[in-house]
Amino acid sequence: MSLFKARDWWSATLGEGEEFDQGCLCVGDVDNSGTGHDKVVVGSYMGMLRIFSPHASKTSEGGPADAQLLEVQLQNAIIQVELGKFVSCSELLHLAVLHPRKLSVYSVSGTAGNVEHGDQYQLKLVYEHNLQRTACNMTYGTFGGVTGHHSLCIQSMDGMLMFFEQDSYSFGRFLPGFLLPGPLTYNPRTDSFLTVSSARELESYKYETLAVATEAESRQDPNLPLKTGGKRLTPDWVFVLGEQALDLCVPSFSHASSHIFILGERNIYCLRDNGQIHFMKKLEFNPSCFLPYASVTDGTTNLLLGNHTNMLLVYQDVTLKWASQLSFIPVAVRVANFLDVKGVVVSLSSDGHLLCSYMGTDPSFFSTPKVDAREADYEQVEAEMKKLQKFIREATRTQGRRLLERRVCALLSGVGSSKVVVFSAFLNGHYPPADLTGDITVSYSSPTGVPKVLQSRFNLPLSLVCVACPPPKATKFKITVDTNQPPVDLSSIFRGNKFSAKSEDKDGNSLAFQLLSGARVTVLASKTSQRYRIQSDSFEDMWLVVKELVHRFDQHFSKVGIKDFKKSFSGPLPLEEYFLSVDNHFQLRISAQKYQDLLSERAVQFRAIQRRLLTRFKDKTPAPLQNLDTLMDATYSQVMALAEAAEENRALLEEAFVRLRSATHLLVLLLSLWQGLTPDQTSILEATLLPLLQDTPQLGWEESCDAAVSHLLRTCLSQNPKDQATSLAQTGGSVLGLPSDTARLKKHITLLCERIGKGGRLTLASEANVQVPAQVQNLAVPGESLV
Repeated sequence: MSLFKARDWWSATLGEGEEFDQGCLCVGDVDNSGTGHDKVVVGSYMGMLRIFSPHASKTSEGGPADAQLLEVQLQNAIIQVELGKFVSCSELLHLAVLHPRKLSVYSVSGTAGNVEHGDQYQLKLVYEHNLQRTACNMTYGTFGGVTGHHSLCIQSMDGMLMFFEQDSYSFGRFLPGFLLPGPLTYNPRTDSFLTVSSARELESYKYETLAVATEAESRQDPNLPLKTGGKRLTPDWVFVLGEQALDLCVPSFSHASSHIFILGERNIYCLRDNGQIHFMKKLEFNPSCFLPYASVTDGTTNLLLGNHTNMLLVYQDVTLKWASQLSFIPVAVRVANFLDVKGVVVSLSSDGHLLCSYMGTDPSFFSTPKVDAREADYEQVEAEMKKLQKFIREATRTQGRRLLERRVCALLSGVGSSKVVVFSAFLNGHYPPADLTGDITVSYSSPTGVPKVLQSRFNLPLSLVCVACPPPKATKFKITVDTNQPPVDLSSIFRGNKFSAKSEDKDGNSLAFQLLSGARVTVLASKTSQRYRIQSDSFEDMWLVVKELVHRFDQHFSKVGIKDFKKSFSGPLPLEEYFLSVDNHFQLRISAQKYQDLLSERAVQFRAIQRRLLTRFKDKTPAPLQNLDTLMDATYSQVMALAEAAEENRALLEEAFVRLRSATHLLVLLLSLWQGLTPDQTSILEATLLPLLQDTPQLGWEESCDAAVSHLLRTCLSQNPKDQATSLAQTGGSVLGLPSDTARLKKHITLLCERIGKGGRLTLASEANVQVPAQVQNLAVPGESLV
């Protein structure tokens, strides 16, 4: 805890629900104004690119909006942004934006505005490269000693370094012994590239060595024997770190400086250019980001270091010089010069807090709370436990309300104290949820000050979302579950529950549930066979009842001592009913996209009308409005109507996705009962069909599920071993996006069920044993198709 806070000079909150990382921030004269004042460029994983020119506001009306020069929504997630001379025959700075499967280079230009609202800035695409491999990070520099422009190097997720010289692809090389990507940077003094391998070693590769090594396109595995005249790629030197590196940096602010800085998980390393250690600093906290910058003392370097305790520390080599408190955990930090002040620290958090600050002396007052280390009173704990058990029994008898108040007693071992936590569970909409499970996490400190965490999972009662009702006479959807034991009385299965108490069937052969959304679900037990039928007019609403019934079967037969109890589903799988939920969700996504496009068009039209009206109002000799005011009113009404329709569609889309999750859970359960899948196989199937917990405009369920199902069909469920090897060799695919229809997805899900029904084994371990045939080892270079 620092005594001083960082002095806020300018700040902004970027978007809502967006995510940022260390590569999403850069500073520089992106618009080539020539004034020497930096701008702040921020990209997010949601594809939003923003450019700011921070300045101190002289009036109370100023804010982040005044400083924002540009905001553009790009189609893909932004992994990293960099400024450099990336265009040939041009000394101007350009902006390089790295997407997962694309590298784009833009020019940013500003034109003087016609009114007093300021200049207008535009983002223009200069060139782009489509990548055949998923990118992780990139670096740039004067590779090979070339002056006047910068080249780019991209590291893929599978260990390939791809080199680009302006608008052309140069070559690609695989890193030897690669497992997982690490940080990457370029050292212009030695013309070499630095990265940290999965062996936790810092490796240095000269550009000349990379240029003459074996072509990456000629072989997939860098450990295979050479088939061309190139040399085997080996590092020039290796330094053992013994821990994973968070970031690398080679400062270039002084010609006399010849150091390499590495930020580890627990240490900071400073090496010379030849790999010899200069100094090392052990940290007593978890760092989040760092930045070396110029020091006023010769022979030393200053370091800005952020950590997970919201601190911003300043080191001069290994000596701590200053510590300031931030309001968030920084993931990226830069130093910039603006119009009013120089040396401003620019920091960015993972959830979009952008802060420009400087070191100040505002005190932060904090008092350490007293620790109560009294002895445990076990009689008091036992009395309190009995009281809590009484509360639980009372709550069990009064569970007919929609709002359930539950009291959870966390008895912390070794502390001797109890804590009653009251929380409420309620429906988030007028439809049943897809899951009734929850997680509890309790964090506390022992009397000695050691922090501890306890975690537990609980299940909310089914009566929270439904009540007992008379069974309907006719239903639309039916599911039959078979068992290997004689039929049991359903009232005994739901003993002690109000469902059995309110059931009109005295024989215990039927039980009906009415969900709060209005749908009814009936459970029927056969009198002559060992079957149970669940039926309803809503396919998705049967999920919670089927899950509860299967769970209570397991509990009942386990209590009576039957160990060989088995349950099964004889089919056929209700795929047509399931696809109705898929199509409903997909059509609402299409509608959401249409509303978004229409809103964008009307917003552009509305701003254009505003500019014209403002220009005419500012004119000393105003011209007739020519019905521009009427047009603006009509456009405004259209914008509001479209916004209301889009909001209504969003609510319907949320409900459709919850119902789709319920239908998918039910399909997974039926598949596991149909083929007797193991828990591990069921987990793989559930992760395949439910890859997302929520939809986003950038990534939805349909494309994610199709990619996951296609992967299983090409690997463990493939009928041809060559298809498995080809799939493993082709590491990348097309960028996921909203498909034109659901025909392909439904075909793949049907094929998945058919292959599982024919004995296909769901596993992830067998992929490592598949040999890659020689005919699929030659991969295409970035920019060419894999045919």
